[in-house]
Amino acid sequence: MGVNPAPSHRRSRDAARMACEVIELLEVLWERGRDAVSSSPVSASQLRVLYSLDREEGINLRTLGELLGSAPSSVSRLCDRLQALGFVERAPSPVSRRELELRLTSHGKAYLLELRARREEALLTAIAAMTPTARKALLEGLKGFQEAVEATAPVRRPDDADDADGAVRSA
Repeated sequence: MGVNPAPSHRRSRDAARMACEVIELLEVLWERGRDAVSSSPVSASQLRVLYSLDREEGINLRTLGELLGSAPSSVSRLCDRLQALGFVERAPSPVSRRELELRLTSHGKAYLLELRARREEALLTAIAAMTPTARKALLEGLKGFQEAVEATAPVRRPDDADDADGAVRSA
């Protein structure tokens, strides 16, 4: 007699639905945190630029565009706006006179630091309201989820983003 895969499939669907609901709640918390940090909060796209520059300081526009999966003209406009807000600076590259490096300013770094602190505060408040058993299950579940995403998601490295003919590959 064969094993019925339906209950396992149903649990996977239930977990996916619950993850979607949690992500939507996190988005609401994230927006509250962003609104609380600044009177002129950055857009979601601009925030992705800030996060990227925080991880990859000194990259150029082309590399940033590859990381974001965006056209260079779009990335340039995002950086223009962030530079006008005082969050990003462009500086000549010490390697190539034709390139500019992108860096977070101290104002940009302070914005991210405060944003992350507000968001962590909101998460800690919610997690503190959970039972110890639920917190432990959450931690184990999140670790398992992270491992599964890392094992199944394609990894895109900036050094191999271009084919020999110069075309950008999709990840």
